[in-house]
Amino acid sequence: MRSDVRASWDRARRRGLHPNRHLPQVVLTADELREYRENDPMGTVLPTLLTSLDAAASEPGHILFVGDAQGHLLWVRGDASTRRVAERANLVSGARWSEAGAGTNGVGTALALGKPFQVRGAEHYLSLAMEFTCTAAPIRDPATGAVIGVVDVTCRRQDARAMALPLVTAAARLAEAHLADLYRRRDAEARTRYVDRISARSPDWNALLSVDGRVLHAEPAGWLPTIWPGALVEGPATLPDGRPVVLERLSQTGMFAVRAPRRGVLDTRVAHVTALGRDRALLDLDGAVHQLSARHSELVVLLLAHPEGITAAALAEQVYGSGGKVVTVRAELARLRRILGYRLIANPYRIDPSVTADFQQPGDRAAGRTVLPSSQAPGIIRLRHRFDRGDVPFGLA
Repeated sequence: MRSDVRASWDRARRRGLHPNRHLPQVVLTADELREYRENDPMGTVLPTLLTSLDAAASEPGHILFVGDAQGHLLWVRGDASTRRVAERANLVSGARWSEAGAGTNGVGTALALGKPFQVRGAEHYLSLAMEFTCTAAPIRDPATGAVIGVVDVTCRRQDARAMALPLVTAAARLAEAHLADLYRRRDAEARTRYVDRISARSPDWNALLSVDGRVLHAEPAGWLPTIWPGALVEGPATLPDGRPVVLERLSQTGMFAVRAPRRGVLDTRVAHVTALGRDRALLDLDGAVHQLSARHSELVVLLLAHPEGITAAALAEQVYGSGGKVVTVRAELARLRRILGYRLIANPYRIDPSVTADFQQPGDRAAGRTVLPSSQAPGIIRLRHRFDRGDVPFGLA
């Protein structure tokens, strides 16, 4: 027995799998399988794999499996009669064929070893899989090197070909090359879209991060490691060397901006909104004063008046009345977020408690001044009535 196979069998024994009694489980329901297929990164490379392995998958006695990094079989293609035979061993979509779920097998052992691997007939740990030869190769994220999935060509033992392993390995490399090209194009688009904006917002040290934490742009070059060292969470953070930074999400897809002060000290002053006696509110944020548009002034004031959060539908009614459209409010909030950054929070919409306003405390009120006096937004009118009566303007009906 080959050393890699023997070691895999030993792992299966330690997990308590019985070679004659164990059946790999189908762990994904139809709905879960659909969700996995839609969201798993292997869906991006599926067309490349199908194209490069089409001949092998369509040959009599052969089946193509594409799975995720945990060994779930997400897509199954190939000869119908062989697929019916494979179904008796639960070699079907939604089954888990990791080593933990099925012992020594092509998919699971290639993932466990992190390299292309072929399991031939009786080398399978489970007796029910011994009539097959399985040839698999893991697929890695070209940016991080992490395994994101696996491709496998399985055939009846008597139909095995000597070229199966190099063929599957080549298909995996083509998939990785496709991902690398996709990353390059997406990265270039992100730089075009965001670099000027983050440089204008933070003229000191800044950077643009991808959703997986790769540094796409840094100014000055090299002040950050090439991969973000930790979880991507909006707000203040500290680098491993102790430098303070702030992360802000730039889009729902996960692009992040990072900024740090040139002298190594963040401006920790509380952000403040001035809305009394003004038709357009002033926002003092990170040492800069922004004069907001009339619409953004209304949104900021209403969000501050609902510290517990408010839905987009409720905001639409309070800004535009009963005919207000949610999509319009969401678009305005997306524009406002370019100014507020991580301080504008979603689900429900609210503003970080560190942002204060001149209308929030009775001691800040001055005679003859009210909140956004020219605004006709229904929610602002109700807020003004509460303010003018001397009520604390939270918890609007």
